[in-house]
Amino acid sequence: WREGLEETKRNRALSEKRRLEQEALPRPAPTPPESTNPFEEDDEEDEEPPAEEEMVDLSLEWIQELPEDLDVCIAQRDFEGAVDLLDKLNEYLGDKPVSQPVKELRAKVDERVRQLTDVLVFELSPDRSLRGGPRATRRAVSQLIRLGQSTKACELFLKNRAAAVHTAIRQLRIEGATLLYIHKLCHVFFTSLLETAREFETDFAGNNGCYSAFVVWARSSMRMFVDAFSKQVFDSKESLSTAAECVKVAKEHCKQLSEIGLDLTFIIHALLVKDIKGALQSYKDIIIEATKHRNSEEMWRRMNLMTPEALGKLREEMRSCGVGNFDQYTGDDCWVNLSYTVVAFTKQTMAFLEEALKLYFPELHMVLLESLVEIILVAVQHVDYSLRCEQDPEKKAFIRQNASFLYETVLPVVEKRFEEGVGKPAKQLQDLRNASRLMRVNPESTTSVV
Repeated sequence: WREGLEETKRNRALSEKRRLEQEALPRPAPTPPESTNPFEEDDEEDEEPPAEEEMVDLSLEWIQELPEDLDVCIAQRDFEGAVDLLDKLNEYLGDKPVSQPVKELRAKVDERVRQLTDVLVFELSPDRSLRGGPRATRRAVSQLIRLGQSTKACELFLKNRAAAVHTAIRQLRIEGATLLYIHKLCHVFFTSLLETAREFETDFAGNNGCYSAFVVWARSSMRMFVDAFSKQVFDSKESLSTAAECVKVAKEHCKQLSEIGLDLTFIIHALLVKDIKGALQSYKDIIIEATKHRNSEEMWRRMNLMTPEALGKLREEMRSCGVGNFDQYTGDDCWVNLSYTVVAFTKQTMAFLEEALKLYFPELHMVLLESLVEIILVAVQHVDYSLRCEQDPEKKAFIRQNASFLYETVLPVVEKRFEEGVGKPAKQLQDLRNASRLMRVNPESTTSVV
């Protein structure tokens, strides 16, 4: 019934408009006699304001019914129709004088504008359904911008998207496998961020002042992501290799944002530097303790791997560590002319370096370098101490062979791999290798350097 009534009103308005346009044609003709009477000019001087008011014809049916039509549009959620009516009124009154009737009309219309704004604000509130993604907000955002509320539209849009991202992260199930959870977390977060950025660029293309608000929002969202990331990866004390893989996944997803000219990698680095630093130092301590434990049980005996398969596996492991000349240290059958302690140290140190390089960024340079130096010192000091203290000539020769492997093979490989991963040489590692050579100038001395 309501729709029929509205249709009748519109039809009546159109017919009335045509009638008024036809009647308006002859009206200018009788006006000259009224203004040609010289005796009436003085009397009519005081009546100019009313004549000015009459210039704004507010008797048109669409203007008379505008407040009610706005109420109908708001009730029916026809936001575009409501804003179209407001634009039509503003265009009609644009160059007209502001008379009292115009002010009264404006007051009625402004009340409807406030109501419309409130409805649009509610449409963008986080309480509304968030399933539609960023595009679901486009309708309300575009109408707020048309109403001259760009700043409010930007603020509400970003609040809505922040709530959506937070909800999506919270609904993720924490899987038993940390890496699997991180893959899902990164996919959900960075996909949402990318979609939000693209939608923001579409909605606020002509409002450059809003872009700074988006950058602030993106940084805040990244902090929310890192909180969830760190809680699962670092607070749960995962291995360094798992942590390195997880950080690698996050960095790769972050690169997707470069498609739209948004680089947030530096923010990830800044937010993760504390956790990564703690993980590196924690794993360094584990390696040092393990090395010291093996050193305490060192008997300086050759390794017997028992089977060709085991020897082949060790060859492959050392090759993957960058030790290309390992074959010169293998003997007859399945013997290896190196100590188990030195071989285990080599594998563990190179594994630490490889995982650390996955986590590397410039802020962690000294942390990684100092950790490597501490780890290496535990091994080289033990070898030098053993050289000075061992009296058995045969064992002393075997220790020298292990020292040669450590100084001439392992340390150069560490230096080379560090330089490749970081992009510049490490003077501290070079100095450590040179200092280790100096320690062996007088191997007959029994003075300890530990």
